[in-house]
Amino acid sequence: MHDPYEITTLNPHPGPGHGPRHDAVILPADLPPGVQVVTLPGGIRTLAYTQPTTPAAHPAPPVRLIPTWARTTALLTPTIGGGIAAAGAGLSYAAPGLIAMTHALWATAALIAAGTIAVPVIRGTVRRRAAPPAHVTQHVTATGMFGRANGTINHH
Repeated sequence: MHDPYEITTLNPHPGPGHGPRHDAVILPADLPPGVQVVTLPGGIRTLAYTQPTTPAAHPAPPVRLIPTWARTTALLTPTIGGGIAAAGAGLSYAAPGLIAMTHALWATAALIAAGTIAVPVIRGTVRRRAAPPAHVTQHVTATGMFGRANGTINHH
């Protein structure tokens, strides 16, 4: 294959006994894409990016946002379904009481209907059995505008 490239790091202000490092080595196969060994104008060989790291082959597809009405509907659907389920469960627990109330309401309606029919019938029967009403006549006479009034009452 290729010869390994030696990586050197120079300290700009080396102290006594500190020279360039020659212990780090990288193989050409391990170089990331776009990195090559280049020679600088001063004669120094170094690693450098010579081309873009990721070529722009395909433009990114446009982002399609979810419409607001669809998002709202999707969020409300479980809530509405849960409400309907809770109402169904409540009605199933309340069913015996509701049935008793409907029976009571029908009994009340029947009582009102019977009363509407029975009261006139009973009144008519009582009137026929009672004595005829008494005839009362009254004669009142008065003299003058502020005079005393006199009268007679006759029962027939």
